[in-house]
Amino acid sequence: MKISEQDGAVTFDVRVVPRSSKSEIVGEIDGVIKIKLKAPPVDGAANEELVRLISKELELSRSSIDIVAGHASKQKRIRIKGRSADQVRKVLSAKT
Repeated sequence: MKISEQDGAVTFDVRVVPRSSKSEIVGEIDGVIKIKLKAPPVDGAANEELVRLISKELELSRSSIDIVAGHASKQKRIRIKGRSADQVRKVLSAKT
């Protein structure tokens, strides 16, 4: 899992699968976290669901999580403030 930490923020890549039966972190594939989302990729609904799921799993406010690349793509780059790379890796690895 490729997680980088810089300037007090943690960055990692995710691959989302919209319109799934439920929202969940599935696992790691080629260094990217695979996340299933119940929401469809319409009007930003999947992006909102992604931020909501990550904030819940990492116990952070939604404002601490940004999608910095890939807003209209299945491949996205996420930046998180308020957690270390080790904390993020531990939580995401436990879900896989």
